[in-house]
Amino acid sequence: VFHQALAVQTHFNLLVDKISQDSGFLEEALASSHVPKDCWTKNSFKKQLMESIVLGLNRSDYMLDQREDGTSSLKQIEINTIAASFGGLASRTPDVHRHILQVAGRLEDSQRILDNNPAAGLAKGLAKAWKLYGSERAVVMFLVEEGQRNIFDHRYVENELWKRKIPTIRRRFQDVCKTGSLDQDKRLFVDGQEVAVVYFRDGYMPQNYISEQSWDVRLLMERSLAVKCPDISTHLAGTKKVQQELARPGVLERFFPDQPQVVEQIRATFAGLYTLDMGPEGDKTVAMALATPDNFVLKPQREGGGNNIYGSEICQVLEGVKESTERTAYILMDLIHPSPVHNYLLRRDASLQVSKCLSELGVFGAYVRQGKDMVMNECVGHLLRTKSSEHSDGGVAAGVAVLDNPLLV
Repeated sequence: VFHQALAVQTHFNLLVDKISQDSGFLEEALASSHVPKDCWTKNSFKKQLMESIVLGLNRSDYMLDQREDGTSSLKQIEINTIAASFGGLASRTPDVHRHILQVAGRLEDSQRILDNNPAAGLAKGLAKAWKLYGSERAVVMFLVEEGQRNIFDHRYVENELWKRKIPTIRRRFQDVCKTGSLDQDKRLFVDGQEVAVVYFRDGYMPQNYISEQSWDVRLLMERSLAVKCPDISTHLAGTKKVQQELARPGVLERFFPDQPQVVEQIRATFAGLYTLDMGPEGDKTVAMALATPDNFVLKPQREGGGNNIYGSEICQVLEGVKESTERTAYILMDLIHPSPVHNYLLRRDASLQVSKCLSELGVFGAYVRQGKDMVMNECVGHLLRTKSSEHSDGGVAAGVAVLDNPLLV
């Protein structure tokens, strides 16, 4: 299943890119959902169709679903198309675990830890887009949060760019607001420096847009010639509502006509996904969730982790919104049942003890399209996060999960 996740990644890269170019599908899929802000509208969609260089750096997350007959299958949790994190830190964890196993006298196991360098792969995509932009003086701009706690994850990718002699800067929304501008050719300048690529490590949640000026800055960058990672259409392709729509019969075939094997490989990773749109189909989903809430997870249109709703809380939320359009801000998904293992979790301010653990595998993809030509499409590495089974939701940033490595047996 590990190799299955790696193998399907290039198909997911193509799927995200195809969705981003299909404004009709995006508008229809998101028409009823509470996707915020009117800068994510038809004009943005139509504008993106004219982009000459498109860069996607995404991460598809999975868990193993344990069936009653003892077999297990790979099921996708979500795909992250903006600010997909931990590619940098995941590049360092193999050496950490190799060292620990060597110290413990388990030399053979230490040699089975897989090489993994998503930082280099993500940087390869950024470098490709920068080169296609065609100006050696132009910079790659990391758009970052105020008080960034995950800065070292960024730095590993940034250092890979510097190795390639690609100039890199870090700026916040407010920095771009103060010094950002477009010239008559729509080239983006920040602090007087031409920007070839904007790499979003911020802007993935509504609360990242703290003022109207933040939205104006996003729109300024969208209108520029700079390569956006992601552009707005690619950002929207990663929403939960799009994930749910893709699971409908016949939708994948829209994007991969006459490619039944690709459709089959992608669809094999889908868990059950259900709409909460207003109407009979959504009403059926509400009734199903209220009857057996422990079989599902309620997922809002939010990124960043720690937002999902489980068990009796599903009933509390749906009882309050079941007759309201507010329910369209969520989708419903089958709860995945991974098989727990025992392991030690090393976390700040927590004692080191054996815990019953669950793991989630992430697979990084990078692609670059110039016009109609896909000039790069690769799986560039993986990420494993492990947490105690007592926690239903929450990741590394929330202080619940830790970075891990797969040991294939």
